[in-house]
Amino acid sequence: MNEFHTRRRVEFADTDMAGICHFARFFIFMETAEHECLASLRVDLMTDDGEGRKIGWPRVAASCDYLAPARFGDVLDLRVRLVRRGRTSLTWEHEITRDGTPIARGAVTTVHCRIGPGGTATPVPLPAALLSVSSAPSPLES
Repeated sequence: MNEFHTRRRVEFADTDMAGICHFARFFIFMETAEHECLASLRVDLMTDDGEGRKIGWPRVAASCDYLAPARFGDVLDLRVRLVRRGRTSLTWEHEITRDGTPIARGAVTTVHCRIGPGGTATPVPLPAALLSVSSAPSPLES
């Protein structure tokens, strides 16, 4: 898997009073694409380590460049690509388009962590299902 693709319609709740998609919603769109990608690989987002502690994926970096407005009712193409895989972390690159027009580009780095008492997060190795997924240089860089 070099790239995962899904679609999402801009809902009324995603927009401001002018009917333009609010900037913060793009992070939700990117997270949606990431979650659907992981689900397609049968990777659970939240698991238990067998000792009562949760294993999750906190974000440690996120960015988004806005290239054109998205409006209520637009159908957006969400593309996510794994560009870096570390021992405990993943960096995803995102491209959001509408009918081929670039709308936004972003990146998210997440770390696979065991969540301990008081919410402390300790990095743990990636699940086996992600070890065979290839990471590749970014095709989205201009």
